[in-house]
Amino acid sequence: MLEGFYIAASGMLTQQRTINVLANNMANVKTPGYKARRVLSETFEQELLIRMEKNNTQVIGAGEATRIVRDVATDFGENLLEETGRPFDMALVGPGYFNIQGENNQYLTRNGNFDVDTEGYLILEGAGRVLGEDGEIEVGGSYFTVSEDGVVMDSEGSELGRLLITDPQAAGNGEQEGAADLPLVQQANGLYTVTEGVENTPATGYSVYQKVLERPNLDLNREYTLVMEAQRSFQSCANALKIIDGINQKTATQIASIG
Repeated sequence: MLEGFYIAASGMLTQQRTINVLANNMANVKTPGYKARRVLSETFEQELLIRMEKNNTQVIGAGEATRIVRDVATDFGENLLEETGRPFDMALVGPGYFNIQGENNQYLTRNGNFDVDTEGYLILEGAGRVLGEDGEIEVGGSYFTVSEDGVVMDSEGSELGRLLITDPQAAGNGEQEGAADLPLVQQANGLYTVTEGVENTPATGYSVYQKVLERPNLDLNREYTLVMEAQRSFQSCANALKIIDGINQKTATQIASIG
């Protein structure tokens, strides 16, 4: 009967993790460039074989129907674009990320919802200043243009800098299995940091569009549906635990009293 406890409890834990990830997706439904995340689960038997036998499918013992969270994956696919008319808004088409200099770290993001600070530098609100290839980019005000290759120019056509667009996922860095092996570590609000030991290489084959934002790659209606599914599964596992607990109580009181 303890086996039933483990199966139901693992289901509750897995669905709770799923609900948390989906809730974070929904909280970022208006964050430009946000990439949706999904929980990947598998049975304990599969996890045991993978970890102990290095993908050898030979059965090494009786497995349980217990499910565990194997990974939380990020969908790095490109999103739709939305025209805003704001000169500070920028969107990337193709591979790569904008670079933001924070107080204690350098961040990567697809969120091009930029602004300008009191000193005239391009910033991502709440994160830091936008980096160019030669450092932070000073635009002074809203009278500037950005070419498709990321060159920022003032109203007279003089170059102010070129946006630093990098792609740690280039050169095979994004092909490993497992979140710990990915070149990016997800932070809050659509920000990423580069995994230690991974080269933050310059991106190629991208285009920058001004007065445009990249929309998040998720559908709020689908997220609601997935949350409802996860909640129903969570409730089913909780009900199964109650039933198993009731059976155990009868075993301890009624059956044990016979004889």
